[in-house]
Amino acid sequence: MTPRPTPDKREATPEDLPPPRLSGLGKSLRRVLLWEIFPVPFRTNNLVSLTLQTLFLFVLILYIGGMLFALFFAHGMIFPAPPPNYTDNDKGIFKLPLPDGGTFSALYVENPQATHTLLYSHGNGEDIASDPELWPWLASLGFNVLAYDYPGYGTSGGRASEQACYDAIESAYNWLIEEKGCTPEQIVLFGRSVGGGPTIDLAARKPVGGVITDGTFTSTFRVMTRVRVLPWDCFDSIAKIDKINCPLLMLHGTADRTVPFWHGEALYAKAAEPKTHLWVEGAGHNNLIETAGSAYARAIINFRESLSHE
Repeated sequence: MTPRPTPDKREATPEDLPPPRLSGLGKSLRRVLLWEIFPVPFRTNNLVSLTLQTLFLFVLILYIGGMLFALFFAHGMIFPAPPPNYTDNDKGIFKLPLPDGGTFSALYVENPQATHTLLYSHGNGEDIASDPELWPWLASLGFNVLAYDYPGYGTSGGRASEQACYDAIESAYNWLIEEKGCTPEQIVLFGRSVGGGPTIDLAARKPVGGVITDGTFTSTFRVMTRVRVLPWDCFDSIAKIDKINCPLLMLHGTADRTVPFWHGEALYAKAAEPKTHLWVEGAGHNNLIETAGSAYARAIINFRESLSHE
């Protein structure tokens, strides 16, 4: 009788084990690590080529990550609406209509001697009651003043967005013409910070008497990237400012860290004449009026007086 062979009693080594089954994600990761994502002609063992391919993949991952970040988080950074600083029952608050049937809040300060009206668009971290002394102060410079809150701000209905801001400022503009009897030439748009977005957009589409900007940007994404890197942008003012056909006054602080000074310079360089500016040496984003002192008010008064001679 032929004896059976003695079974091999040694322990199995990793070499003896069958290859693991990879999931779909695992297979994709394996393809990336082995550069199988590249077409066959581009696969190489050359160190320089491998380095360039690695760099390409790294940049691609960063770009896609940036797009996803902008898609999901940019809105909250552009529109960080504070808790309301007023109620609808407060003196002077009234409602204006939005195209979707909703309403937004506004207030109007009248100066009986004024021939021009400021349509004021505020910054993204404030509402129309954040600085209640601002409106009578601007009125004292020779204007009626209409200030409004973006949808989603203060007691305005709706949700803040680029288009919602455009809808609100155009509704406010129409109210001045239809209800207050202003001519377009008597309306001066004033945009501070993010308010420069709807201000410049409206002035590029509608006739107005003048435009004032305070610490505004070329576009919101360029505040972070300096150049356009994504397929979309928000408040792309640099693409619109040369379409403004009225006098322009630009105010900006040279030490602005929120919207760096180069934004003001770039917008001013592209804007058409007539234009003037006040660059406030050493001023930041939120202390422009205080740092400029009387020069801030004087620049606005001189601008208003120049409109009377247009």
